[in-house]
Amino acid sequence: MYKKQLTVQKILCMAAVIVSAVVFFYALGIMTDLYDALYDTMRNPNDVFQTDVPGSIVYYNMQDFNNYFLKYSIGLILLAVLLFITNTHVRRKYYIGNYVATGLFAVASVAISIFGHTYIEIFKGQFLQVDFAALKEHAEMWGTLYTESTFWFDIHYLVFALLLIVAALLVANAVWKTRLMKEEQQLLRGEKGVQA
Repeated sequence: MYKKQLTVQKILCMAAVIVSAVVFFYALGIMTDLYDALYDTMRNPNDVFQTDVPGSIVYYNMQDFNNYFLKYSIGLILLAVLLFITNTHVRRKYYIGNYVATGLFAVASVAISIFGHTYIEIFKGQFLQVDFAALKEHAEMWGTLYTESTFWFDIHYLVFALLLIVAALLVANAVWKTRLMKEEQQLLRGEKGVQA
């Protein structure tokens, strides 16, 4: 009776770890193009406002955000691993630890998605204010990357959508599990049959 649900449960716990790792790698990669294109435009490290390219300050503005985003993504991985520590992936009956692990992962997923989306949209707006003509001239002169692409900003929609889908499915799985446990108790008392 629990076979189908247990299979789904195992897949979802693995998906939570995978999507958490995706968020982590996204946090590592979001600054790649900005570093390659904008870092060298600021000739004086002691005064980041002295720049060959107006607007390139966005690279420095993102530093604190990226630091927190990276830490939060590591925390998300740890919460995904907590699902395995509490045996949420194989447990036939859920106990309080399984519900807590599922709830913590879901809440953290929503929080990191809101945090990330809010700041990424702000920094995307700042990036679009870069003087791209000056950036192109600088890139040709110094052999650095020239890009107007907002790919690393835009891909967050996909990353966070995957994260929220997995979190929602984990919560739905916990509800399904609870219903099956109640039906099993009714069956043991001879009240009705249990469905998978």
